[in-house]
Amino acid sequence: MTALLRYTKPFWDVCVTLLLWLYYVPGWLALCPPFYLLAYFFSTNREPAFQRLNHLFHRGFFLLLRLITPGLTMRIQTEIRNLRGCVIMANHLSYLDPILMVSLFPKQKTVVKSDFFHYPVFGWLLKTSGYLPSTANGDFSDLMIGRVEAMPDYLAAGGNLFVFPEAHRSRDGRIGPFSKGVFTIARRCRAPIVVLSIDNTDRLFPPDRYLFNACIPNTVDVSIVARLAPDYDSDAFSISGLMTQVRTLMEKARERRP
Repeated sequence: MTALLRYTKPFWDVCVTLLLWLYYVPGWLALCPPFYLLAYFFSTNREPAFQRLNHLFHRGFFLLLRLITPGLTMRIQTEIRNLRGCVIMANHLSYLDPILMVSLFPKQKTVVKSDFFHYPVFGWLLKTSGYLPSTANGDFSDLMIGRVEAMPDYLAAGGNLFVFPEAHRSRDGRIGPFSKGVFTIARRCRAPIVVLSIDNTDRLFPPDRYLFNACIPNTVDVSIVARLAPDYDSDAFSISGLMTQVRTLMEKARERRP
């Protein structure tokens, strides 16, 4: 970091954060509703149309992020953008991780905190995009059942389900406890699994910090750790065994990072 950037870093942090929030909230409200409404009323299949719009909006977000953040490099393994028809599992370091995944895949579903489905406009957007609530209780029982039952056809048509098995962000970089639900969905769908490693999003937008961390040398890296084709019909298969396998792969990937 140059001396000038070091002294102006607090200013850059505030500016980068404000510009990104202006894009994300007022920018969305000013530019996106007409396209979503057109897709809602005139598209023959709303889910992929909404997912495509979500993808394009978040691609724009990360393009802006790269342009205005000194010292930032985004390194996405080429093969990742070509993934289709699989369950993608990744470690979770920052609030940026989910929207980064959305920016990578034109057809994408994920698991979202159930409370968000109650929010005006945002909840409608999540439901119409075909995303899954994090709980299957109460009002979300029928929604979750419908989403899971439709998932095999969705994956067969080239969509991806990306999930963070930890469910919550790691605050120290270590892999946290896994949720069993995402592995149960993968088994039900007989889906191949791709394990990803996400690095340094927590340096860019740390947990418990409201400002982006600009003006530091930082490379956000997303890479494939392994491609798995579990034999779901084998007598030796178990959900716990698959969870252990994925955890081991993620932990080894973290150990290899400087």
